[in-house]
Amino acid sequence: MATLQSLALASPVAQHLQHQTRSFSGSWAVNKSSYSLFNGQSLCLPRLRLPLIRRKLRTSGLVTMMVKPAIQFVQGADEQTVPDVRLTKSRDGTNGMAIFTFDQPSVFDSSAEVGDITGFYMIDEEGILQSVDVNAKFVNGKPERIEAKYIMRTPREWDRFMRFMERYANANGLQFVKK
Repeated sequence: MATLQSLALASPVAQHLQHQTRSFSGSWAVNKSSYSLFNGQSLCLPRLRLPLIRRKLRTSGLVTMMVKPAIQFVQGADEQTVPDVRLTKSRDGTNGMAIFTFDQPSVFDSSAEVGDITGFYMIDEEGILQSVDVNAKFVNGKPERIEAKYIMRTPREWDRFMRFMERYANANGLQFVKK
């Protein structure tokens, strides 16, 4: 319990609130409830005035989380092999498909440690794009290649995919070659 309390008091939120105690009339209290097994710190703050919040939001900067774009076959384990990517798009531009080909992917080297392939995940600062259309190619009983397809059914999905690919290409030194 002491560890939980020290973690709660050491969190950035708790530190920020401790520095703000001059402007808020809040109080810290230890929550010892007979209905709960959690005995941690609770915070009681009075209702804040809305104009004060608006003023503070205008002066505070926008916080953007930067996530290195990554491709994963097992969630939590980034694929180290850079793929060959082929794009197709319908004539009217409403849908398209991306075909990723990974020769000798690193997921085969660490599959015993990280687990089985659960899908195809493209992760960046906007979120996760995913597909379950993943096929492995075997030569003489040994895994040789993985081919994953990502289908985009709307222009919005196409634009989102292209934003991911731009970030992934910049992070991995890829360039677009039109054929």
